Amino acid sequence: MFKKKADFILIITLILLALGSYLICTIPNGEPDKVVVRVDGEITDVFLLEEDGTYSLSNGTNILVIEDGKAWLEDADCPDKLCVKQGKISKVNQCITCLPNKLTVTIEGKNSDVDLIN
Repeated sequence: MFKKKADFILIITLILLALGSYLICTIPNGEPDKVVVRVDGEITDVFLLEEDGTYSLSNGTNILVIEDGKAWLEDADCPDKLCVKQGKISKVNQCITCLPNKLTVTIEGKNSDVDLIN
């Protein structure tokens, strides 16, 4: 099956490296992801993404729902409701923006597939 003993050792080494890399990438970092709400650039609320709930934001102008590790705006008093139509977010650095209410909802945490550049 294997032509040389070195081929066998190389294949086993590559398999172990792949498994090790997978385990390192899937181990949680211990700090849960957060849903950060900003109004006019200032942080007004911070919620844990793993805690389900429905929250009134900006004195009731927007309704935030967090459920099953996803966050979305269920309702807003803005005329076009584009923030509601943006849908659910669940990954670090994803953001929902409501321009008329100057509101952003961003998921923040350590596990990120994308670099954020300011």
